[in-house]
Amino acid sequence: MAGPTTEGRRLKRSFGGLALLGVLLVIAGLVGLVYTGVATLTSMLLFGWLLLIGGVVGLLHAIQARGTPYFWLGVVVAALNIAAGVVVLRHPHGTAEALTMFAALLFLTGGVFRLAGSVVVRGPQFGWTLLQGAFGLLLGLLVLFDWPHSSLYVLGCFFSLALLFDGLGLIATGVGGRRIVSLVTDQMTHEADEK
Repeated sequence: MAGPTTEGRRLKRSFGGLALLGVLLVIAGLVGLVYTGVATLTSMLLFGWLLLIGGVVGLLHAIQARGTPYFWLGVVVAALNIAAGVVVLRHPHGTAEALTMFAALLFLTGGVFRLAGSVVVRGPQFGWTLLQGAFGLLLGLLVLFDWPHSSLYVLGCFFSLALLFDGLGLIATGVGGRRIVSLVTDQMTHEADEK
């Protein structure tokens, strides 16, 4: 059985790897924020490949499930995923325009519902809900008024921000995990020395 020191080193390496992955994601997010057009195109190509691969895997799964009542449903869903993946890969700019319009409409409707809900309910978070609704409405209008030009940078910006914040979260988890492992390992070593 491995001692606390050996296990502690193993855990520290794991948390260190997590922090390193976080650093890489933060760098990718910052690069994406500088080159939002490239990030938008990259996210569309990634989305297309994910749809295509998911469709092929779904089709293989449906073929394995021949004879079940869900066979044809699996085939139809897989075919739709494959078709959508092909369309996204062949027309990434058009897909970015469509998804940007969809995002703008989501921001608009979410903002309107939050504004209306905060005014009607007037709960304990009234001010924050009102501010969140106004921000969503403003963001939706900004994206919509600049559409289709906004499709060149909006999705890339969102994708890059997601990478950035996920990376920061992984760094915090990795650094915090290493500290906790060090504290526990030191405490266990100290207790073992006293015995």
